Amino acid sequence: MRVLPHRAQDLARLAMLWVGGEPVVTVIGKYNHGKSRLLNELMRRDAFAVADRRETVCLSERQHAGVRWLDAPGLDADVAGADDRHASTALWVRADVRLFVHSVKEGELDAAELALLETLRTDAVRTGRKVLLVLSQADQAGEEAALDRVVSAIAGQVPDMPRHLVSATRHRRGMEAAKPLLVARSGIPVLEAALSDALACVRQARAHETELLAGEMRAELEAVALRQATALKALRQQEADQRRAFEAELSALLETIGGEMAAVVDAPGPDLALVADSVGARYATTAAKQERARVQVAYSRACIRIDALLAGHGVSGLPRAQETAAASLNTVMVAVMGVSVKFRADLRRLFCTAQGRARLHADFAHYFDLSKDRLRLRGEIAAAAAAREAAIEARMALPAPETGA
Repeated sequence: MRVLPHRAQDLARLAMLWVGGEPVVTVIGKYNHGKSRLLNELMRRDAFAVADRRETVCLSERQHAGVRWLDAPGLDADVAGADDRHASTALWVRADVRLFVHSVKEGELDAAELALLETLRTDAVRTGRKVLLVLSQADQAGEEAALDRVVSAIAGQVPDMPRHLVSATRHRRGMEAAKPLLVARSGIPVLEAALSDALACVRQARAHETELLAGEMRAELEAVALRQATALKALRQQEADQRRAFEAELSALLETIGGEMAAVVDAPGPDLALVADSVGARYATTAAKQERARVQVAYSRACIRIDALLAGHGVSGLPRAQETAAASLNTVMVAVMGVSVKFRADLRRLFCTAQGRARLHADFAHYFDLSKDRLRLRGEIAAAAAAREAAIEARMALPAPETGA
């Protein structure tokens, strides 16, 4: 799920619940602890491969008596590879009932088994999915006293959890020899009764889990949408505030420059800057040169002040699409003001008329909106808007509170 990636497994489980279908029993435990043999006895046929070496390396499943049975890879599978993904899918996505199998010939539950069992028990309380602890291979635990010690030790580890001590081998021999007492001693009939009770609760548990998961994700998606809406509002406000501040400062500066420039362009007398220098006066100081210098200094000061304002708002270089081979020309000031020499008429047109100032304002504002900071901010706004819409769409895709499995 793109909006709630940490709930991907729950979403996969919810999809399974929507589809419905047969109840699913997943058998989990370390390899060579008798999981496959146990499943064969529960199904009354050799449906799963059994060997003394590690045999189940991927998710194996069969259908029997209206139930889908999953034999997951061992808990000591490759936790970084496909084995672990298969086991995780079988245990958390597909299972309605979990049979946690531990061989009593191996002694007590180890730390990894205890941790997983505790996680499963917590999930059972939350979702209603049943967990049955099966102590397998009872016939291989040695003397009765040794078996009792192991079972007692496990009871101390999980004191409030029923334990089903079973022997698939005894059950097979009892069934083949028609010996009811041996079948009873196998513990399989008691386990089957507990499993039947668990399966009878699956429909109700699925309905509860559907509403639980949908409700949790609905609330989480609503919270995400609210956070994104708040972030979007703040970003849009920031965008508007930046624009207002830039335009206000630019307008004020252009008005100030316009007033100062009026004194330059409205000087009495003819515009001596337009008088060409004679050949003889090339190296002399003339009134025309002084006038041109006066005008150019005023223009340069105006440009410096405008450039400083632009830099303060992150406006400097041109957008990449407008850049030229001459790096010195790739500035906003050159793009707007040009590179030609300015005379009184130019300064009057640029700074001393409302139309001229409006054009400068519009041109600089255009490049302000194309600056890196503004583009980044617009990207954040677009991302926040998309995230909010995605959260809303994902929320709408979930079932209404009254919808059942």
